[in-house]
Amino acid sequence: MVQMKKFFEDSGNSEFSQYRSLDISPIQIHRSKAEHKHAIFVLGKEIASVMSEDDFSGPGRTSVRMQQLAERIVTEMAR
Repeated sequence: MVQMKKFFEDSGNSEFSQYRSLDISPIQIHRSKAEHKHAIFVLGKEIASVMSEDDFSGPGRTSVRMQQLAERIVTEMAR
């Protein structure tokens, strides 16, 4: 997913601001599993958003689902 992010950034299609705001990368082994899961879902949402034409396309639906999963992880981390 990070390679896809790099591809889209290099082509100028997106800035991935939500993922960047998490300040987490795949190599940060000191971060919790929940933090990494949340980052994956946020990145997945942003990649799918870049690829989607609208909310009803395959990537658009994937983007919506990734957002739901990211929100669930945040809720679980808050407990």
